Amino acid sequence: MSDDTGRRAAMPSEEEVRRLVRSVVDAVAAEPVRVASPGPAATINEHSSSAPGATAGAAPAPIVAPGSAPGGPQAVSIAIGGDHGGFALKQVLATWLAEKGHPVTDCGTHSTDAVDYPDIALAVARLVADGTCTVGIVIDGAGIGSCMAANKVPGVRASLCYDISTARNAREHNYANVLTLGARLIGEGLAMDIVTTWLATPWGAARHGARVEKITAIERTYAAPGTEGRAG
Repeated sequence: MSDDTGRRAAMPSEEEVRRLVRSVVDAVAAEPVRVASPGPAATINEHSSSAPGATAGAAPAPIVAPGSAPGGPQAVSIAIGGDHGGFALKQVLATWLAEKGHPVTDCGTHSTDAVDYPDIALAVARLVADGTCTVGIVIDGAGIGSCMAANKVPGVRASLCYDISTARNAREHNYANVLTLGARLIGEGLAMDIVTTWLATPWGAARHGARVEKITAIERTYAAPGTEGRAG
């Protein structure tokens, strides 16, 4: 405990860490949430992904752990998108999630015509970063490029997951709020299992939150005015 306390005290935003601890405790102690069955006409909202640029001054998504009911995740708003390689799987997952009662915003694409995956990843990530949606899912051929693109948006912690273990770890240890999938690497059944586990897994103990806060501190440092990153 003393090591964790020292780490939190060294964090640049101690109050955020305190809020994180409270949210984790509240999530663990909360009564189970029962989600009403969706009506027969579950709807998917469409969202334009044509805007090329992120909002420059968008506030990072707050580190607030959404709770989950023992029998499955509570209904959360989900932004979903996929490029031409992920279109078919995106359609399946979007319909499936809406039928489960989750409010779903479809950020495109809406056909198999070729599009650029960074545009789709940005459209999803922006909705999570600005709080419009609680979490996001982005699908391309391998899931790698979309993960890279989404993680450039402040406040987004995107995780590429390819099995149940990585889905659970991404949420519990890394507080992921965007999931990326590779449609050419996994089938529909495994994709559903990954999404189910990812949504149902709550964020872990405070020691993980302290490490996630260090990730956020790096983000703040390199997003500061006048700071220029250097990458090959």
